[in-house]
Amino acid sequence: MIRALLESGVDSIATNGTLGEMATLTLEEWKAFSQVVAETVRAHNPDFPLFIGATTLNTRDTIDHIRYLRDLGVPGVLLGRPMWTEMTASTMIRFYREVAEAVPDMAICVYDNTAAFRGVIPTSVYTALAEIPQVVAVKYAGGAAIGFRYHNDLRAVKGRIRLLPIECIWHFAYSLYGEEVPGCWSTTATCGPEPVLHLRDMLFQGNMEEARWIAERILWAHETFLVGRDFPEFARYNIQLERLRYQAAGYIQPGPSRPPYVMELLPEEYREDTLEHVRRWRQLVDEVEGRKTAG
Repeated sequence: MIRALLESGVDSIATNGTLGEMATLTLEEWKAFSQVVAETVRAHNPDFPLFIGATTLNTRDTIDHIRYLRDLGVPGVLLGRPMWTEMTASTMIRFYREVAEAVPDMAICVYDNTAAFRGVIPTSVYTALAEIPQVVAVKYAGGAAIGFRYHNDLRAVKGRIRLLPIECIWHFAYSLYGEEVPGCWSTTATCGPEPVLHLRDMLFQGNMEEARWIAERILWAHETFLVGRDFPEFARYNIQLERLRYQAAGYIQPGPSRPPYVMELLPEEYREDTLEHVRRWRQLVDEVEGRKTAG
């Protein structure tokens, strides 16, 4: 998986969020996976931006995990917040400050997942995070929309942190804010990264007509996927749905999802809608390749 993504030309990799099943890995599995990812990336490019997830239920375990990553030579961590109790703004700020102080040589990509971490990150927290030098980016979830909240959060960080939107709305964000939004995050890229990479290239080349075309096709490919129609329901089956679409797309072979999030408990109607989404995405991969060949 890592080699395929690197060879495809992605600019960075973040692992061990929901899709890497951080919630279901044993500590030994997490260590083994992290080591293989680190070694594979280092062999490709020692300076490649790699962020490996280390979210736990408490600050002390989180710091221990990050120190393990540091000792592997991993440059960054994808870091969500403890979620047993919903965090207040002041608790969020203290958590990220304490982690940064404990492991000051690790870059931090804040993992914003409104379902997993029980709510949004307030704008006041973004103002404080911008004062922590180790915080360099945010996997910005915040609802799949560019609106007041994203605008206010972007203003709050004053260019010190990159708030990366999902690929579905990167075109809209880039159209408004340009180089303030120099990247996106994409889980669908693991079904085949060509559409997302094409969007990146067109935006950076200033070909906004082609960028709009691919952005609209990316949205079309997601129309049947549950995430855009009912996010709270999607969040209940996130792990199974992602495993299903990666298996169906064939870009990687993810293996079975782990208990308690097992595939046989996935409702059939969600399965069919997901497979249609994958069919559309693979069609889009072919369309992009055709346009690049013709152009």
